[in-house]
Amino acid sequence: MAFLDFAQALAGPQMAVGAARPAPAPAPAVPAISVEAQATSFSAQEWQIVDLARTDGLRSLRGPGSFARLRKWIWGEEHSPTLASERLEALRRLAVEAWHKGYAVSLSALAAFRAAGFSTAQLELLLATISAGRTARVPRS
Repeated sequence: MAFLDFAQALAGPQMAVGAARPAPAPAPAVPAISVEAQATSFSAQEWQIVDLARTDGLRSLRGPGSFARLRKWIWGEEHSPTLASERLEALRRLAVEAWHKGYAVSLSALAAFRAAGFSTAQLELLLATISAGRTARVPRS
Protein backbone atom coordinates (compact mmCIF):
# COMPACT_ATOMS: atom_id res chain seq x y z
CA MET A 1 0.00 0.00 0.00
CA ALA A 2 1.32 3.43 -0.87
CA PHE A 3 1.62 6.22 1.63
CA LEU A 4 1.04 9.84 0.66
CA ASP A 5 2.69 12.45 2.81
CA PHE A 6 0.08 15.22 2.97
CA ALA A 7 2.19 17.23 5.42
CA GLN A 8 4.75 17.83 2.68
CA ALA A 9 2.34 19.99 0.71
CA LEU A 10 1.76 22.18 3.76
CA ALA A 11 5.43 22.63 4.52
CA GLY A 12 6.90 26.05 3.96
CA PRO A 13 7.97 29.16 5.84
CA GLN A 14 4.41 29.92 6.92
CA MET A 15 4.19 26.55 8.68
CA ALA A 16 7.42 26.85 10.65
CA VAL A 17 7.23 26.68 14.44
CA GLY A 18 6.81 30.17 15.88
CA ALA A 19 5.81 31.73 12.56
CA ALA A 20 2.98 34.22 12.67
CA ARG A 21 -0.25 32.72 11.47
CA PRO A 22 -2.32 34.70 8.95
CA ALA A 23 -5.53 36.16 10.29
CA PRO A 24 -8.57 34.08 9.44
CA ALA A 25 -10.65 35.39 6.59
CA PRO A 26 -13.70 37.33 7.75
CA ALA A 27 -16.98 35.50 7.54
CA PRO A 28 -18.96 36.46 4.48
CA ALA A 29 -21.71 38.93 5.19
CA VAL A 30 -25.27 37.76 4.84
CA PRO A 31 -26.31 38.92 1.40
CA ALA A 32 -29.15 41.37 1.38
CA ILE A 33 -32.18 40.55 -0.70
CA SER A 34 -31.58 42.09 -4.07
CA VAL A 35 -33.99 44.46 -5.72
CA GLU A 36 -34.65 41.85 -8.40
CA ALA A 37 -35.61 39.26 -5.78
CA GLN A 38 -37.93 41.72 -4.09
CA ALA A 39 -39.51 42.61 -7.42
CA THR A 40 -40.29 38.97 -8.21
CA SER A 41 -41.94 37.99 -4.95
CA PHE A 42 -44.77 39.12 -2.72
CA SER A 43 -44.88 39.92 0.97
CA ALA A 44 -46.71 37.66 3.41
CA GLN A 45 -49.64 40.09 3.51
CA GLU A 46 -49.91 40.07 -0.29
CA TRP A 47 -49.88 36.27 -0.39
CA GLN A 48 -52.63 36.26 2.23
CA ILE A 49 -54.75 38.51 0.02
CA VAL A 50 -54.20 36.18 -2.93
CA ASP A 51 -55.32 33.25 -0.78
CA LEU A 52 -58.40 35.11 0.49
CA ALA A 53 -59.32 36.08 -3.08
CA ARG A 54 -59.88 32.37 -3.76
CA THR A 55 -63.16 32.51 -1.84
CA ASP A 56 -64.34 35.84 -3.30
CA GLY A 57 -66.78 35.67 -6.16
CA LEU A 58 -66.69 37.71 -9.34
CA ARG A 59 -69.62 39.63 -7.86
CA SER A 60 -67.21 41.21 -5.36
CA LEU A 61 -65.59 43.09 -8.24
CA ARG A 62 -68.76 45.04 -9.02
CA GLY A 63 -70.40 47.73 -6.92
CA PRO A 64 -73.21 47.06 -4.45
CA GLY A 65 -76.41 45.75 -6.03
CA SER A 66 -80.00 46.56 -5.21
CA PHE A 67 -80.22 43.97 -2.40
CA ALA A 68 -77.13 45.38 -0.72
CA ARG A 69 -78.55 48.89 -0.94
CA LEU A 70 -81.87 47.66 0.51
CA ARG A 71 -80.08 45.88 3.36
CA LYS A 72 -78.13 49.04 4.10
CA TRP A 73 -81.30 51.13 4.05
CA ILE A 74 -83.24 48.75 6.35
CA TRP A 75 -80.60 47.53 8.80
CA GLY A 76 -77.81 50.01 8.25
CA GLU A 77 -75.40 47.20 7.37
CA GLU A 78 -72.79 47.87 4.80
CA HIS A 79 -70.31 45.24 3.65
CA SER A 80 -67.55 46.34 1.35
CA PRO A 81 -65.13 43.68 0.09
CA THR A 82 -62.74 46.35 -1.23
CA LEU A 83 -59.48 46.95 0.58
CA ALA A 84 -58.33 50.31 1.90
CA SER A 85 -54.99 50.21 0.08
CA GLU A 86 -55.23 50.81 -3.68
CA ARG A 87 -52.18 48.61 -4.23
CA LEU A 88 -53.65 45.68 -2.32
CA GLU A 89 -57.05 46.20 -3.93
CA ALA A 90 -55.49 45.96 -7.40
CA LEU A 91 -53.82 42.70 -6.31
CA ARG A 92 -57.11 41.36 -4.91
CA ARG A 93 -59.08 42.22 -8.05
CA LEU A 94 -56.56 40.52 -10.33
CA ALA A 95 -56.36 37.49 -8.03
CA VAL A 96 -60.17 37.11 -7.95
CA GLU A 97 -60.30 37.18 -11.74
CA ALA A 98 -57.39 34.76 -12.01
CA TRP A 99 -58.98 32.29 -9.57
CA HIS A 100 -62.17 32.27 -11.67
CA LYS A 101 -60.89 32.78 -15.22
CA GLY A 102 -57.30 31.54 -15.15
CA TYR A 103 -55.01 33.41 -17.51
CA ALA A 104 -57.98 35.10 -19.25
CA VAL A 105 -58.05 38.13 -16.95
CA SER A 106 -59.31 41.49 -18.17
CA LEU A 107 -56.98 44.12 -19.56
CA SER A 108 -58.31 46.67 -17.07
CA ALA A 109 -57.28 44.41 -14.16
CA LEU A 110 -53.82 43.99 -15.68
CA ALA A 111 -53.47 47.74 -16.19
CA ALA A 112 -54.55 48.47 -12.61
CA PHE A 113 -52.11 45.83 -11.34
CA ARG A 114 -49.22 47.40 -13.24
CA ALA A 115 -50.28 50.94 -12.26
CA ALA A 116 -50.23 49.87 -8.61
CA GLY A 117 -46.48 49.29 -8.89
CA PHE A 118 -46.28 45.55 -9.46
CA SER A 119 -43.78 44.18 -11.97
CA THR A 120 -44.23 41.84 -14.91
CA ALA A 121 -42.31 39.16 -12.99
CA GLN A 122 -44.81 39.45 -10.13
CA LEU A 123 -47.67 39.17 -12.60
CA GLU A 124 -46.19 35.97 -14.04
CA LEU A 125 -45.57 34.56 -10.56
CA LEU A 126 -49.12 35.35 -9.46
CA LEU A 127 -50.79 33.83 -12.52
CA ALA A 128 -48.58 30.72 -12.45
CA THR A 129 -49.23 30.17 -8.74
CA ILE A 130 -52.98 30.59 -9.12
CA SER A 131 -53.00 28.34 -12.18
CA ALA A 132 -51.24 25.61 -10.21
CA GLY A 133 -53.74 26.10 -7.37
CA ARG A 134 -56.68 25.87 -9.76
CA THR A 135 -55.53 22.55 -11.20
CA ALA A 136 -54.90 21.14 -7.72
CA ARG A 137 -58.34 22.17 -6.51
CA VAL A 138 -60.75 19.31 -5.87
CA PRO A 139 -63.96 19.75 -7.90
CA ARG A 140 -67.19 19.98 -5.98
CA SER A 141 -69.42 16.95 -6.02
